Amino acid sequence: MDTPITHWRAPLLWRAAQLAARGLVGLVARLEVSGDVPDEMRRGPLVLAANHISPFDPVVLAAACQVRGIHPRIMATGGLFRAPVVGPLMRHAGHIRVDRGTSSAHHSLEIAAGAVARGSVVLVYPEGRIGLDPGMWPERGKTGAARLAFAGGAPVVPVAQWGSHEVLPYRAPKGMLRGLARAVRRRPVIRVHFGAPVTLCDLPPGSAGRARRATDRIIDAITAGLAPLRPDEPDRPRHVDPGRPLDTSRSHRRGPVG
Repeated sequence: MDTPITHWRAPLLWRAAQLAARGLVGLVARLEVSGDVPDEMRRGPLVLAANHISPFDPVVLAAACQVRGIHPRIMATGGLFRAPVVGPLMRHAGHIRVDRGTSSAHHSLEIAAGAVARGSVVLVYPEGRIGLDPGMWPERGKTGAARLAFAGGAPVVPVAQWGSHEVLPYRAPKGMLRGLARAVRRRPVIRVHFGAPVTLCDLPPGSAGRARRATDRIIDAITAGLAPLRPDEPDRPRHVDPGRPLDTSRSHRRGPVG
């Protein structure tokens, strides 16, 4: 007999923080959320895979998930966990620390896989960093999100977002106050789209390049969801952040969603 999944329940602190995030986004921008997550997936196990375009992304995604009744555990950079006040709050809320570029990064993936297997929703950025593609399209992803889905036996829902880069600059906290003041004046539209789950079941364990093929599908699905969110910016973003470096070494060739 299969052991029933005991779904992780988000602490009240995290639920309150999501409400606060929704209020904060409402102060500086207009949030539009489209798409949805099937009812049977909202409580987990589930992997949400989102593109990463701004330091403001965690606030936007927390707000968008609150709109859809989802309370994800976020894989976040270790710097947040070292902060005096934010760190303890992140740990209490059940988020998962990732120290990129260190030997403990693999351990973080194991913790996240265990969380997914036990019924959590985990939010990840497959690109592994704020993307530096000149057109701000998703970069070639790292395989962690796909490995997390395989290890935790969970579906993957792509989440595309656009507009948060108009609120906070790449180098925040440098320029943060100026960016927030500009956003309050202009009230940019921030769009978030939850796409259809990505098909990965046809990639059997042990097949050649399984994780890479799955990762490319996830990035393709995010890209497909992003295109309708920026119809008048098909090549380059209208808002240019002079402090954001450009890097084409990880550009992802767009392909059909599988």
